[in-house]
Amino acid sequence: MADENCRVLFLPDNRFVTVARGEILLRAAMDADVHINASCGGSGSCGKCRVLIEEGEVEREPNPKLSEAEAARGYALACQTRVLSDLKVTIPLESRIGDKRIFERAEPTPAHGYLLSAADWEERLPAWELDPPTRKYHLVLPQPSLDDNASDAERIKRGLAVEAGLRDVVIDYPVLQRLPNMIRQSDWDITVTVLDSGEELRAVRIEQGDTTERQSAIAIDVGTTTISAELIDLRTGEVTARASDYNAQVAFGEDVITRIIYAIRGTGLAKLQSVVVGTIWNLIKSLVEQAGIEYCNITHVVIAGNTTMTHLLLGLNPKYIREEPYIPSATFFPWIKCSDIGLRIAAGVYLYALPCVASYVGGDIVAGMLASGIFNTDKLTLYIDIGTNGEMVLGNRDWMLSCSCSAGPAFEGGGVKHGMRATNGAIEQVRIDKIGYEPMIITVGNRKPIGICGSGLIDALSEMFLTGVINEKGKINTDLPTPRVRRREGGAEYVLVWAEDSATRRDIVITEVDIDNLMRAKAAVYAGIEILLSSMDMDVSMIDELLIAGAFGRYLEVDKAVTIGLLPDIGYEKIKFVGNGSLLGAHLSALSREMLNKANEIAHQMTYLELSMNPAFMEHYISALFFPHTDLNAFPSVKEKLEAYRSVQRMAARDKVGEEG
Repeated sequence: MADENCRVLFLPDNRFVTVARGEILLRAAMDADVHINASCGGSGSCGKCRVLIEEGEVEREPNPKLSEAEAARGYALACQTRVLSDLKVTIPLESRIGDKRIFERAEPTPAHGYLLSAADWEERLPAWELDPPTRKYHLVLPQPSLDDNASDAERIKRGLAVEAGLRDVVIDYPVLQRLPNMIRQSDWDITVTVLDSGEELRAVRIEQGDTTERQSAIAIDVGTTTISAELIDLRTGEVTARASDYNAQVAFGEDVITRIIYAIRGTGLAKLQSVVVGTIWNLIKSLVEQAGIEYCNITHVVIAGNTTMTHLLLGLNPKYIREEPYIPSATFFPWIKCSDIGLRIAAGVYLYALPCVASYVGGDIVAGMLASGIFNTDKLTLYIDIGTNGEMVLGNRDWMLSCSCSAGPAFEGGGVKHGMRATNGAIEQVRIDKIGYEPMIITVGNRKPIGICGSGLIDALSEMFLTGVINEKGKINTDLPTPRVRRREGGAEYVLVWAEDSATRRDIVITEVDIDNLMRAKAAVYAGIEILLSSMDMDVSMIDELLIAGAFGRYLEVDKAVTIGLLPDIGYEKIKFVGNGSLLGAHLSALSREMLNKANEIAHQMTYLELSMNPAFMEHYISALFFPHTDLNAFPSVKEKLEAYRSVQRMAARDKVGEEG
């Protein structure tokens, strides 16, 4: 019957959910709070949501991402499968989000790049004071009398004026409600928390006794894939706890466009806001537990995220971000109560979202500009944050020019047959023998390989290009004397891992389709860089410093990125790694009103170029659709490597002929 309910058991999570007969299996998993990789938002185009139907009856939609043999063994795509009876479903390794311990990975030592140290940050930033936007004031108020009959509120305002020099303080309505009983129960001995919003002073919390020793703030980077948070002691400026987790919105799509589409359907926006708030709340709980504090110690929160993530967190309609002329609901945001978006931390905790510049250059980039000190240097600096979008800024203290290109999910493992995030079992480093074409791989966590992450893909393609497995157009040379190169119905592929050596018991391969996806992504990023430079009548030789930001950048081997033409060949001594510039910018803004105001100035100062409207973009893009580029002379270090590799291969070929002769 149409209204019959079915019970679905998901393994290995051991979670049950009851759904209506005919429900899509992917939605059943979401209802059960079980993650299945689904980067296309349920359209069936990515093929990532493979599950194994152990027991029960389902209705499958045929899909080219799933072979008939796999379907016969019980495999199905969760987004294309309807529940027809009680089910037992196993989620295989390759369809899981991964081990959350990935966030405990040791900080990498970048290849041919320099990771900025604490001393570097000090030099880059102007002197700033520990002066947070919220502050606690301890007041012992005189009791009212017939001679002094000022109201309770006026008595607090008077106390703040006398003790702290604060004038015209506005008292929040919830504080007014608590005032009469609170101040009398505490015998007129209270602590008042005041928020300086830049426009007014607002008393946002009242507590009994002296609580000025308990003041903390939270800084959060709201990333498309990962959310990271820090708890900061406002008396010392020290970080007392850290936590990270995957953004639960990944279940609704891996890129911002897919999430926008989901958000504008029915109650999609409310759902996406709810799940990201849930992720942040879990991180806050972790921070509080790690530090051993109470929730009422927290006085404010500062977040940085791209424009779409900020909109979804604040519950703002993101629809017009993706429609020409690409207009967000807002780029600057007021201080808002955390409770207004569902974060019920404690009474009077306010949140500030760092401002955005445009639809595709958000608060995370503004935070990065603040943290990297570009606004404070005379050096011509190029700042790049590579992820689903490639966002970049060119400039110095006098000017900043920004743009964003749609790199797609390839750098994070999306759109790649065996692509995955950088979790345990992901191939992250690859070397290929020049003569025998045999690969050497390293995985995250030194586990059996499950798939390959973004940094591993760049490594692999660089090695495949240098060794001649692929040519400059990204086509695989199927004439090589190795079984690792083979033809398949969908095109040629290179086998990185044989089935018996993989955790999935399937060959892990890189296909020509995968190569095309990554080539398009790197071409878009490089074209964006060239547009920024040409707009200012500059070229790559004029760049004094190149800063790479973001989680992906932290694990990037720069020489490999240059080899495939993702980054310009400007000399490794100029390239530095920022780390999580978004989180660091939020951190600075949480500690200093001066830094927060500077972030707002940066957002006003930055000029945005819309690449889709730039007639030169396509020309630069097409030129970059080669490894490393149509102009090999622009990549002298790559040209030198190619000559060295070819020389070794020619010598080996001569030796082989000599042996056979």
